[in-house]
Amino acid sequence: MAFQCQRDCYMKEFVTSVVSCCPAELKQEVNGKKETLKGFNVQLQDTILFPEGGGQPDDHGLIGDVPVLRVTRQGAEAVHFVRSPLEVGQEVQVKLDWERRFDHMQQHSGQHLITALADAMCGYKTTSWELGRQRSTIELDTPCVKPSQLQALEEAVNEKIRAHVPFPIVYVERPVFVNQVRSRGLPDDHAGPIRIIDIEGIDANMCCGTHISNLSHLQVIKLLGTEKGKKNKTNLIFLAGNRVLKYAEKSYSTERSLVSLLKTGPDDHVEAVDKLQKSVKLLQKTNLSLLRDMAVLIAQSFKNDPQRGKVFNFEHKKCVSFSFCRKEGDNEFMNIIANEINTEETLVFLTVGEEKGPGLFLLAGPSGLVAQLGPRVLEMLQGKGAGKNGRFQGKANSLAQREEVQAFLQEYCKHHTSEEE
Repeated sequence: MAFQCQRDCYMKEFVTSVVSCCPAELKQEVNGKKETLKGFNVQLQDTILFPEGGGQPDDHGLIGDVPVLRVTRQGAEAVHFVRSPLEVGQEVQVKLDWERRFDHMQQHSGQHLITALADAMCGYKTTSWELGRQRSTIELDTPCVKPSQLQALEEAVNEKIRAHVPFPIVYVERPVFVNQVRSRGLPDDHAGPIRIIDIEGIDANMCCGTHISNLSHLQVIKLLGTEKGKKNKTNLIFLAGNRVLKYAEKSYSTERSLVSLLKTGPDDHVEAVDKLQKSVKLLQKTNLSLLRDMAVLIAQSFKNDPQRGKVFNFEHKKCVSFSFCRKEGDNEFMNIIANEINTEETLVFLTVGEEKGPGLFLLAGPSGLVAQLGPRVLEMLQGKGAGKNGRFQGKANSLAQREEVQAFLQEYCKHHTSEEE
């Protein structure tokens, strides 16, 4: 059975009736989180909303004023998922999200054209394809595609677009399908005539998707390049139609921003960025060297200070405490300080990062003392970390509790202060 969306791919509105409406759930991912929506599965007498298939995503649209969130094919029927129930038997107007549909038509038809010419010109078979949200990918059965082949292929597909080659859809019986057209096989539940996408004089291929009626409707195709695929295959990345225009607009906007930032023309952007990267690397190297020197000086300043703090006892050993915070730094910076100080006799608490933002911390000292206090410090800083051999360090979600940690450590030292002091 062919749906109205397959018989007339350009129809934007359609009047039909509701056949069934049953409670259902839709599992989807939103912003990386999986969620389950409760709603209804609706079957219509016919539909202009394409159910996912043939590598093409499903359509979006409205049934009356109810948004359709998902369309799938179940056997010979199209099932529309909606959040609100619809009355069985009522007549409804279906409206298509045309911008989304036409984009899918351009990418899908573009894939058919590229696939056919890549096979005819280079002998590269298409083994799969993906219609992505921003770009589409064709998997070719070859370990590599030469730049000259890529250029020739792009010129060839755009020449066919300029030639206004018709792109009709025909229906044939199974024997004709088997003998005359290219196919990857029929679904097990298929019934009735076979739907053939025929690019006149170029390719005939079985397909259930929605397509343009003439290659000129593709406007233009841009082959962005290739990437290494799976098992000695190559992924060919392309844009078709309006996506090329949007890509050009975005690229130009980026170019103008770079002109403003780099104070150079577009032809000099690569050289300017290269110089900036080298300058940044040199500054980072210098900054790291200064931080290391500063860490040594901080540790020496503490060791040379006659008023280093009160002495407290731990396991019959006399210790003092040292606390230090700094906005800039890293784990190496803190470890250099700890290494310069005799942590067998000193409890060291260090942090780097924004005062009330995330950061890094290090608790160093006698191994038994650090093992005892480290987990509590980690809990207070709402962080993640671990410790061994007298070091407990990690990431803090918030350094806003730093003063509370210091108070906690000072209170511990107070209760273990040496009577000699």
